[in-house]
Amino acid sequence: MASLTKAHQELFRREPDECFDSFESLRSHCVDQRKKSIEHWHLPQQLAPHLSSGGLRFDLDGDRFRLNDWSFGQLCKLCGVSRDTINRLRPETAGQAIRETLPSADKPLQLLGSGDSLRSIHGVTYTRLWNAELLDVVNEFAPDFTPPQKAADNQGTGLYCGEQDMFAFLIDPTGWAEIDGEAFAPGFFVWNSEVGRRSVGVQTFWFQRVCQNHIVWDAVEIAEFSRKHTSNVHDGLNEIRRLIEQLVARRDERRDLFSAVIKKAMTERLGADADAVSQTLTAGKIPRHLIKDAMDIARRRGGFTIFSLVDALTQLTQRVCYAGDRAALDARIGQLLALAA
Repeated sequence: MASLTKAHQELFRREPDECFDSFESLRSHCVDQRKKSIEHWHLPQQLAPHLSSGGLRFDLDGDRFRLNDWSFGQLCKLCGVSRDTINRLRPETAGQAIRETLPSADKPLQLLGSGDSLRSIHGVTYTRLWNAELLDVVNEFAPDFTPPQKAADNQGTGLYCGEQDMFAFLIDPTGWAEIDGEAFAPGFFVWNSEVGRRSVGVQTFWFQRVCQNHIVWDAVEIAEFSRKHTSNVHDGLNEIRRLIEQLVARRDERRDLFSAVIKKAMTERLGADADAVSQTLTAGKIPRHLIKDAMDIARRRGGFTIFSLVDALTQLTQRVCYAGDRAALDARIGQLLALAA
């Protein structure tokens, strides 16, 4: 089993205004962001930065855009000039340096503007995948998945979107199922960037616990896929869809199997008489004092069915003082359900 730290890493790099309380609010934000974003295509030698309000601005199709941190870095890379060098120059000198180092080319650049901000600068080989497109897939195929509990700082939600990228951590809190005698629930991460900050991808898994630092503990059946933003990036949505569908289908299959086991356990007796029941529980390493009390409870509830005895024993283990001892007993008790499988 593995510990997954993707959500943990996101937690400690996000600002408060990048956090969203629900999947619906994150998706709505991404849809709105897409509507407000416009692509502009210009040859690099036609770009002319202007000095305005102490900063550099670009005029594109009648609108003036300021550079944000990400697009400024992309511009410096395009010009082959260190951003640290540009930052040390006076604004006038910086503008002149950019104008003189902008390359000439016969293919246009794609520039993404939103409001008065220039979000990104790319060449023709970059293909954009909108965050909203990815979240539409999630909404269609995993609508009952929700974010985990809030982080210890009461700020991190597992749902993030900033000017550079988007990340979502979702689980099914009702999807617990048994795998090799232990309880697991399904979850997944999805991520993307509309401006080239990172690939688009998904990681699905089954887990036992998520702590308040959003570390996923004891994960199994981990599957991961990612793709760069090239011409076939939209084909990647098919693979992401397949992995999420596979996770949901496996959850439903395990849930149905568990339901069938419980239904059978509610009618099948653990033994023909009290002596046989006691012997079976003793063989399962259940302490004698718990066996006696559990049989008394089950007898009052109508008989020694597997379910009534497991339910009674589970209630009795709450009296055990030490968490480690209680967990070990619960594991043994849970194994009794296998008798109904």
